[in-house]
Order: sequence, then structure tokens, then C-alpha cells
Amino acid sequence: MSLNVAVLVDNAYQELEVWYPILRLQEAGVHVITVGPSAGAKIESKLGYPVKADRGYADVNAAEFDGVIIPGGWAPDYIRRRPEPIALVRDLNDQGKLVAAVCHGPWVLCEADVLRGRQATGFYAIRTDMVNAGCHFQDAEVVVDRNLVTSRKPEDLPAFMRACLDVLNRQ
Repeated sequence: MSLNVAVLVDNAYQELEVWYPILRLQEAGVHVITVGPSAGAKIESKLGYPVKADRGYADVNAAEFDGVIIPGGWAPDYIRRRPEPIALVRDLNDQGKLVAAVCHGPWVLCEADVLRGRQATGFYAIRTDMVNAGCHFQDAEVVVDRNLVTSRKPEDLPAFMRACLDVLNRQ
């Protein structure tokens, strides 16, 4: 049985934090579905590099996926404004499936209210947001709390993806 993982994409995403997970998951045999504002939408990164959304936020549900990856950049600020991706993240977390966020991605976790009482990390500039959302913040390259995987920045991506794949393999 193959695994399906959603990668949330929106405008001003951080290039490495989208493409490294996509390629690493594909390399491991995971089916990756990019999920954005609408199916077929061309999403531009902070530097203009495009990614196409395979599916729209309103067109997916947690039952389809074994996990979700929330990249950073400024995209999480757009993602957290929409109820559909917030519900997806909350539902995946409630089902004990992989919920992973890097850099500014934990902004989405704050909005989904999945950090309360959990160990997590993220980009230093959103530490206060994460603490106010109830997490026990750690400054570490990767933090794993059951199904939740978080990292701080692009340089942490190798550790982040090893942890994501480990959680997926344990599910």
C-alpha cells in the first residue's frame, strides 16, 4: 500500500521547503499531492519559482492522506487565513497522522490549535506565537512529538525529512 502525503502550497513559499520534501518523499516511494488555493493554480515562490497545485484546499479531506507537510516562507500566513487547510491539518492531527511544519509553517499549527501541550520548534521569529499557542518551544533542528514533526529553517531539512519518513513508517 502506498502512502499519500499532502504538501500545502501558497504564494511566497520558501523554495527549498517545498521542493526538498516533495523530491525526498517521491524518492521514498510516497505519492505527493500539492494542495493549494485551487486545483491547477500556479503558485509562485518568494523568488518566483512556480509549483502547480494538484488539488484545491476545498477539494481534499484527511481520509485521503497519511500526512501533511507545511513549508515555510510567507505562504503559511496565506494558508492560515483559509478554513479548509486548517481543518485538514486539525483532522490529520486528530487521526494521529503525520503533521509536519518547517520554518514559518507552525503558524498554520497555531491556527489549527494542535500545539497545545506539545513539544515543537520553528523559525525563531514565530517562537512567541508558538508559545502563546501552548507549545513547549525547543531550539533544535527537528522536534518530534508523536505524529508532530517541526523544524526551524532550510538547513534543518535533512533531519526534518528523516523524521517525517520515520513517522510515516511507524503509522
